[in-house]
Parts: sequence; structure tokens; C-alpha cells
Amino acid sequence: MKDTNTEHKSARREPRTVLAQLGELLVAHRALVLVAVCLAVFLLLLSEVLRGEAVRIDTWAHWLIVDHLRADWLTPIMEAFSALATPVVVIVMLLLIAAVASRRRLMWCCAVNVGLVTLVNGLAKLLVQRQRPEGIALVVEHGFSFPSGHSMAACAFFGLLAWYVWRYESDRRRRALLTVVFCALPVLVGISRIYLGVHYASDVLGGFCASLIWLALYTKVAVPLFLDAPSQNRGSNVANVASARRRA
Repeated sequence: MKDTNTEHKSARREPRTVLAQLGELLVAHRALVLVAVCLAVFLLLLSEVLRGEAVRIDTWAHWLIVDHLRADWLTPIMEAFSALATPVVVIVMLLLIAAVASRRRLMWCCAVNVGLVTLVNGLAKLLVQRQRPEGIALVVEHGFSFPSGHSMAACAFFGLLAWYVWRYESDRRRRALLTVVFCALPVLVGISRIYLGVHYASDVLGGFCASLIWLALYTKVAVPLFLDAPSQNRGSNVANVASARRRA
């Protein structure tokens, strides 16, 4: 009887063990999972764009952002967010990074990143040749639409900064705050492009997906050529500070 009960208990524990192992596997290969998801979404959007079909997310975003969110007071704010991914502003931010960053090669790492992703975006636009939305633009833009260049550049630039802060910043509060800010900025840039009527939501989402795939590759291949590995004792330093505060 005891053996039967033991078998039932082990049978109940086995699915939990499998799920736990699966969770650990996904966490251990989270970058690969992110790339797979982004690639799947990008290819799905691309197939619908190439077929010339109306993408459902474009209809929803137009209804929410263009039809119901537009306001005279909000337009200058959206234009300011959109400007964050323009060449002049990016160059200014690169100069600021060169001035304040403790690692001088970080500026060149960011510059090469945003420069290469801009080239990738230009090539993708030439291949897809999707026309921009008509009759709703609040600003003048030229060129093709898919994927969004502003969204790709913002995601690559601020995404790399978020990755850098998360890996190299030892102060937990500063690391969390800066990571949230750097992750939020590309989202705001993408929303601004839809709001201004120069991109479809699928352009923005496709740009984000392409840029995240690019970042996964860039951080593995190119970043080690510019930056040393983060200090191994960063975690222990943070733990020591926390314990010292508790003792105090």
C-alpha cells in the first residue's frame, strides 16, 4: 500500500519537475528564445505586408492612436519623441556618452551599432518597398515604410544602452531606473511614428523585432571587440553593500 502511495506522489511531482526543467532551460537560453519569437513575428508581419493585406494591428492602432489620441497639445510632444531617433540627436547623445562614460570605447560601440542597423533598415526597405500611410501624416517623410527606421534605430541605440547598464552598473537602483528608461524610449518613439501618421503599427513592430534580433547578434559578436567583460565581483559587491546597510 505504501509503495502505491509513493508511486502516486512521484507521478504528481514528475510534471512539476518537467515544467521546472523547461523553465530553467528557457531562462538559460532566453536570448535564443527572444530571437525565435521576434523572427516569427517579423516573418508573419512581412508575409502580410508582401501580400498587400490589411494588417489587423494597423487598424487597431489607427483607431486608438490616430482617431482617439491625437490632440493639439500632444503633437509637439510626439514630435520630440520622434526626434530622438534622428541623426542629429543621436550624434549629440553619442558625444554625451563619450563625455560621461567611464569606458571610452562605449561611444564607438554605440556608433557602429546604430550605423550598421541603419544600413540594415535601408536594405530591408528597398527589398519590401511598402508605401507609407496616405492622408494622415502630420509631418513630411520620404522613403518606404517597412520596417520603421526610427523604431529600429531607437531600439538598437537605447536597447544597447539598456543592455550595457544592466550588465555593467553595480548600483541596483540606478541599474533598474536606467534600464526602464532606456527600454521605454524606443516604445515612445514607435508610438510617435504611428501618431504622426508616417508609419503603420506593423512597421513599428517589425522594426522592433528586427532590431532585437540585431542586438542579440551584435552583443554577442561585436560588443566584445569594444568592451571588456563586466567585473565578476559586481554581484558580491552589491550583496556586501546590502548587508552593510542591514547591519547599520
